[in-house]
Amino acid sequence: METLTQPQTTKYSLAELTSYFLKLGTLGFGGPVALIGYMHRDLVEDKRWISEDEYREGLALAQLAPGPLAAQLGIYLGYVHHGIWGATLTGLAFVLPSFVMVVLLGMAYKLYGGLPWMQSVFYGVGAAVIGIITLSCYKLTIKSISKIELQAIKSRWILWIFFFTMALVTAITQREEVWLFILLGFIYMVVKAPPEWLQRRDTSLSVILLAGTGFWQYEPGELVKLGLFFTQAGAFVFGSGLAIIPFLQAGVVGEMGWLNEQQFLDSVAVAMITPGPVVITVGFIGFLVSGFAGAAVAALGVFLPCFVFTVLPAPYFKKISKNASIKAFVDGITAAVVGALVGSVIVIATRSIVDIASAILAVVTILALIYFKKLQEPYIIVAAALIGFCLKTYL
Repeated sequence: METLTQPQTTKYSLAELTSYFLKLGTLGFGGPVALIGYMHRDLVEDKRWISEDEYREGLALAQLAPGPLAAQLGIYLGYVHHGIWGATLTGLAFVLPSFVMVVLLGMAYKLYGGLPWMQSVFYGVGAAVIGIITLSCYKLTIKSISKIELQAIKSRWILWIFFFTMALVTAITQREEVWLFILLGFIYMVVKAPPEWLQRRDTSLSVILLAGTGFWQYEPGELVKLGLFFTQAGAFVFGSGLAIIPFLQAGVVGEMGWLNEQQFLDSVAVAMITPGPVVITVGFIGFLVSGFAGAAVAALGVFLPCFVFTVLPAPYFKKISKNASIKAFVDGITAAVVGALVGSVIVIATRSIVDIASAILAVVTILALIYFKKLQEPYIIVAAALIGFCLKTYL
């Protein structure tokens, strides 16, 4: 059999779910791959608030819709049992902590003329993050496709081909091609559970703050430009932070000239050393351009489209996902999505693992998470940051 009986989910309140996403947004390091892994571990495996099918439906929809992957999945999981209010509160709770952090870091950046310690901290954090997301990818793979056993692989060999295809394509192109997700999902649907229409060949279808931080500095004209640019980024860029960062770099540095290359790299580093969605780097960029107003406009521009594109199709997606053909379509897309996430890890690793020391730190992180089950990721991130700072500063 290709599907297993799902364990019974337990009831939970909207306050409990909102509290969980507030905690995840405050302590969830590692970028989109790690964050969606945490959601699966906590909400599906441990708490059993969300079923495996609901999670996989959310992951597929999040990948198909434009915008940041982890935020979309969180919004969908909030919608599953608590509707619009659940989607709204979980989305806000998930994004707000990291938004506050990047605004504070933006204030420090402007006040002190840059954050020279950031690269040394990121050296350690980046390596540890690779370890965290690598383990998350492994867990997602065996959950979404099959266990690493000969019989299981044989029974789902098509999905494994999709998985490796997308991992390779993403690693080589450094992009996540949404048309490929749809194509592979359609192929699996045709092979496993062709719909009736296909068989018939019918083709119908205000606080006081320190002076000098730039908190209140903004220009109305720049706010309009920021809003338009970041709304476009949120509405037309698919996939994780990996996909949106090159788009932002081309626009923010090249086209608009808001930041220089070093400031943009510092913005990305800020996103990586703070918890929550990586795309929150837009808040830091917006702050450097037009203070707090710029940060708010940039964040709203990116996250509002993702909210709309997740909530509007959610009720219909949930209803039709019970259909055998649609389930096969989702299975195909999910295998492709997980493969693309693995490819993303490979790309990120080539930028974070730069020498033997960082490689060792990544491996030690994986081993620590495997052998010390109760070890929390924030502790690993803090330790890695200290190690990276010491290595780069004193050696």
